[in-house]
Amino acid sequence: MEHEKTGRRRAVYVLLSILVASGIWLYADLTSGPNGTPQTKTREFLDIPIEYLYESALTDRGLMLVENGTDRTIDLTLEGTRWDICSLDRSKIRVTASLFDITSAGEQRVNWNISFTDSKFSPSNIGTEDASIRMATVNISELYSRTIDVSCELVGGVADTYSAGQVELSHAEVEVRGLQEDINPISYAKVTLDIGANAVETVSRDLELQYYDENGRILDKSGIYSSLETVRATLPVFVTKELSLFVNFTDGPGCRARNTEYFIEPATIAVSGDATELKDVEMLELGKYDLRELGTTASENYTTTNYLIILPDGCTNVSGVTRAALRIRFKDMTSATVSTENISWLNLPEGKRVELLTDSLAVKVFGTEADVSALTGEDIAVTVDLGDYSAASGTYTIPAEVTVNKGDVGISGLYQIQVTIREGGEEPPPEDEPEPEDVEASAPVEEEDQAGRTP
Repeated sequence: MEHEKTGRRRAVYVLLSILVASGIWLYADLTSGPNGTPQTKTREFLDIPIEYLYESALTDRGLMLVENGTDRTIDLTLEGTRWDICSLDRSKIRVTASLFDITSAGEQRVNWNISFTDSKFSPSNIGTEDASIRMATVNISELYSRTIDVSCELVGGVADTYSAGQVELSHAEVEVRGLQEDINPISYAKVTLDIGANAVETVSRDLELQYYDENGRILDKSGIYSSLETVRATLPVFVTKELSLFVNFTDGPGCRARNTEYFIEPATIAVSGDATELKDVEMLELGKYDLRELGTTASENYTTTNYLIILPDGCTNVSGVTRAALRIRFKDMTSATVSTENISWLNLPEGKRVELLTDSLAVKVFGTEADVSALTGEDIAVTVDLGDYSAASGTYTIPAEVTVNKGDVGISGLYQIQVTIREGGEEPPPEDEPEPEDVEASAPVEEEDQAGRTP
């Protein structure tokens, strides 16, 4: 049993030795010669494409690279270690030639360079043994240019109740350049705008140019250079809508919009405009109206205010009406004059004392019948601010602030209070008068009879 295990181990060792020896032999065969120097091998690669750089620089100079007469491929014989050469794929080889220094037309020769797209390969370990051409021949021609018209073909349609305008192009013309034989057949350029079956808003897209001959046949774009690659086409889609007219009310105490009756003539207006701009528009504001000015009149008659109808940008007034009238009145409005003695002051200057010469103030109020009739003088407060009179002495008429602390009532007019300001601080409060003696308390107590009654 032990003899069999020893035999199996010996067989494994022998196999490993053979594999290691084979690997060493293969590496030496691929990388080194018989005397230890690297062993090289050559390999031929046919029809490697030549990539020409800076063609746009030629176009800027009015030149172009012509296909005929220009070298497009090259055959290469490369040399390197057997390992590198065997693992090199032709797709990793890149041959380039620069056109940057060319400034004139004609057949010319330019240097080419080889590089590799895989970083493990480089000209330092793979050299060029031979090439089918030493320099690349290029055929340079002057560009022929023309200006052609750009048109737009429309596909699709707009939805019911909508209408479309004319297609608008960002450029109506385009300059094309190239060889005369490539440019002469071009009759016009065209883009195609597909707006769908039921467009309900303006459509705008950047579209690629296509070229056509005089018979409407599409042309191959190769060899044609254009100042533009795309053109923006815009189809305006219009809609006609009835917009409700409204006024933006400003209200205040005693004059609320909820307490008004009003109507606008006309109530609506027909407007036509860009469907995108009018998509979410249902109302049109005429302007503002301050109900506080109407509240001071307290009239039962309608008041009329005229407004100029200003349309949104780009819209057309289909109705033809240019002005609208607001007729408005309060449903329940009355006014009254209420007197109050609730008068006070604020910010008395230090070291001063004040005397109110106005004992009572008549205040004109307005509001609904219920709110005005429930109002008393105690519900109205009149306050004067003495903050601006810190260095003053004497009698002054000072603007007063009137407030109402009950109901929804407005104040009409401006009010003033007359005061006298003197030096010396606050006057001492008057002394309390002595209360009369309690006669009953000081009267003698009469004796009760036996029944508890007082005679």
